Amino acid sequence: MAVTMADVTHLRKMTGAGMMDCKNALNEAGGDFDKAMEIIRKKGQAVAAKREDREAAEGCVLAAAENAFAAVVALKCETDFVAKNADFIGLTRKILDLAMEKQPAGKDELCTLVLDGRSVSDWITEKIGVTGEKMELGFYEYIKAPAVVSYIHPGNKLATIVGFNQALDNQTAKDVAMQVAAMNPIALTKDLVPADVIEKELVIAKEKAREEGKPENMVDKIAEGRLNKFYKEVCLLQQEFIKDAKISVDQYLKNHDKNLEVTGFKRVTLNVD
Repeated sequence: MAVTMADVTHLRKMTGAGMMDCKNALNEAGGDFDKAMEIIRKKGQAVAAKREDREAAEGCVLAAAENAFAAVVALKCETDFVAKNADFIGLTRKILDLAMEKQPAGKDELCTLVLDGRSVSDWITEKIGVTGEKMELGFYEYIKAPAVVSYIHPGNKLATIVGFNQALDNQTAKDVAMQVAAMNPIALTKDLVPADVIEKELVIAKEKAREEGKPENMVDKIAEGRLNKFYKEVCLLQQEFIKDAKISVDQYLKNHDKNLEVTGFKRVTLNVD
């Protein structure tokens, strides 16, 4: 069966593979589209095996929020050149849209979901064959809450999602999402900071106090003081509000509504401090 340019174009639209790759796959498959797609997928699997030890440090991070559900996904690759490619960004967007629709419980489940007739994993494998780079679904995070917001930092390398206990105006919600992006909190409140992190900070604070020559009977008190300062740096609600350092994030929320609370947040970043 002779392969036509229309056939090649159709397969390219279906897979995103290059024109020559599509033509060769169709020729090898005798014009059978399903077989040609399998050939392209196997090529991607072969490339993936060869690139397994490579680091996929670049990529695209996107987020969305709607109807009490917010999600953020990061599709990772090796180079910034591929990360900025429209097809790569488009695939990331499709995966995010699928996550918003199906609301999977984790990354593994998301990878098995069907997108336009194929699993997310198969789409990523095929894209590996097209670009020759290692790719993987690096992150998938989500939040369910009465009100949600998302923020994507310019460049598609950093995104945040935040949940709230009640409806609020868009600007206030966005301000908190941008706070999470800019200040990288590790917990909502000090009570939610992991115990091992607290212990580590206390050890560091005590060692520093001793190095400064502080009396031993004052070391514990000094360390506790420095731990409280640490909380203000890493706990979202205790952080200084980025638009007004005179108030905390919690005070900013209460200035809008005394009952307004953050229920949770997620921050995903690639190559961004």
